[in-house]
Amino acid sequence: MRQAIDLRHAYRLLNHGPTVLVSACHEGRANLMPAAWVMPLDFHPPRVAVVIDKAAYTRQLIEASGRLALSVPCAAQAALVHRLGGYSGATRDKFTPPEGACALDEPQAASPLVAGCVAWLDARLLREPHVEQSYDLFLAEVTAAWADARVFHQGRWTFDQAGDALRTLHHVAGGHFLTPGRALDAGSGEG
Repeated sequence: MRQAIDLRHAYRLLNHGPTVLVSACHEGRANLMPAAWVMPLDFHPPRVAVVIDKAAYTRQLIEASGRLALSVPCAAQAALVHRLGGYSGATRDKFTPPEGACALDEPQAASPLVAGCVAWLDARLLREPHVEQSYDLFLAEVTAAWADARVFHQGRWTFDQAGDALRTLHHVAGGHFLTPGRALDAGSGEG
C-alpha cells in the first residue's frame, strides 16, 4: 500500500504535527527514537526541522552518517511508540523483537524505515553546527517520501476513510496521545 510521494507534497506528511520515529544508521549500527518536535520548513526543496537531545543515541548516528529518516506511526502503534521512548538504543536494539519495530526493506532509503507506519521521509542532514549544539535543532532536506495509500492520496490525508487505527499520533505527555479528528474542507485551493 506504500506509494511514492511527489516531493512538492512531502511537507504535507508532517504539516499536521504528528509524532514521528526518527531513525539513522552508521557503520552497521542503527537506532530510532520517538520525537514530537518535528516540522516541515520549506516546499522546494522540502526541508524539515527536528529537535534531538544531545543525550540521544540516534543523534550520534545522524551526526556520523549525515542522514536520517522520519517514519510517521499510527494509532495502532501507540504502545510501541511509547515503549521505544522508554530506553536507549545504545543499550538495546530497537529493531528486533520483542519491540517489533522491524526496518522495512527499502533500498531507496539511506536510513531505516519503520514497518507499519503510514508515512516515511528519507533526508540528508543540512549541517548547522551552531544551531545543533546550541538548540539541539537539526535541519534536513527530504530526498524521498512515501505514504500509505489507504490514508494519503492525491496529496492529502484521508483519515476519515481509513479507520481509527491508521490515524497518526500526536504526543501530549506521559504516554498520552491524541489522533486527528474530523476533517473540514474550507476550500479547494492548492496549498
